[in-house]
Amino acid sequence: MTTAQLDSPVAEARPPVTAADRRKGRRTLLLLAFVCVLPVIASYLMFYVWPPQGRVNHGDLLTPAALPATVLQGAGGQAPLQRSELEGKWTLLLVAPAACDEACARALYVSRQARVAQAKEMDRVGRVWLLADAAEPDSALLATHEDLRLARADSAWLAALPAAAPGSVWMVDPLGNVMMHFADEADTTTAARAMNKDLQRLLKYSALGRGGRE
Repeated sequence: MTTAQLDSPVAEARPPVTAADRRKGRRTLLLLAFVCVLPVIASYLMFYVWPPQGRVNHGDLLTPAALPATVLQGAGGQAPLQRSELEGKWTLLLVAPAACDEACARALYVSRQARVAQAKEMDRVGRVWLLADAAEPDSALLATHEDLRLARADSAWLAALPAAAPGSVWMVDPLGNVMMHFADEADTTTAARAMNKDLQRLLKYSALGRGGRE
């Protein structure tokens, strides 16, 4: 009996990577990066560069500034907060001590009402309270704000936020940039309505976070 002998497979040699291949790879990476930031760019352009006639924004536009990459200690039994957790959403952010005063309580109320007013789009909006001290907030207060993310502010995050009066709320875009500021207002109904309108426009012109609802 004769046993057939099979030839060993010979691996094909890979062609060398050329300069043209490297340029093509860089172009692909740049294109992917552009696609990722395009929805946010579109919302900025439509909201501020080509606004509808007669439209007035209510929040104060800021030069976008990236929040730091440092991880913040969680509070209220919550996990640590990383900036990446804010990415992909429009986030309403408040800084205040744990002993929440009237201005702090107004900011929490207004941001909650503005988020709830987005109805089916509310999951595209986050809320964060950065505690400015080591104390714990009142549990009864937190029970009325179940969607609130808690973390302790550090010097880097505080430095990224412009100085502002107590009760101020910052808007953070889906790329983690602080881009708008809402001052405290005694009339919470008016303040919530104004914040709601700005949020509606930003959500309308940004596709980020829509998932299957586009």
